[in-house]
Amino acid sequence: MKKLLTAICAIILAACNQSDISGTWVQPVPNMPDMVQGFTLGENGVATSVNMATLQYDTWQTDGNNLIMTGRSIGNGQTIEFSETYKIEKLTSDTLILRNGDMELTYTRQ
Repeated sequence: MKKLLTAICAIILAACNQSDISGTWVQPVPNMPDMVQGFTLGENGVATSVNMATLQYDTWQTDGNNLIMTGRSIGNGQTIEFSETYKIEKLTSDTLILRNGDMELTYTRQ
């Protein structure tokens, strides 16, 4: 019985330590420190862009430690659909760090 109780407590503690990735995540716009850009990850799998007119997010999902986002890149008279996969390096209640190859992106929860 003691082993079962210990296992149940461990599962509950692990669940409590996981942060929910849904929400609005932003970072400063390069060379414009008073402005932010980023995205909102809705609880229903819908993603939206924050202050990025040419990069429009549509959906998101997680797969293990990966965040997969789809959307449309709009520019020069054409629209290109995309799907990007980012490794979730760090996720806390207020910080999200994503990696795509050599690129590391740090966001804070708005």
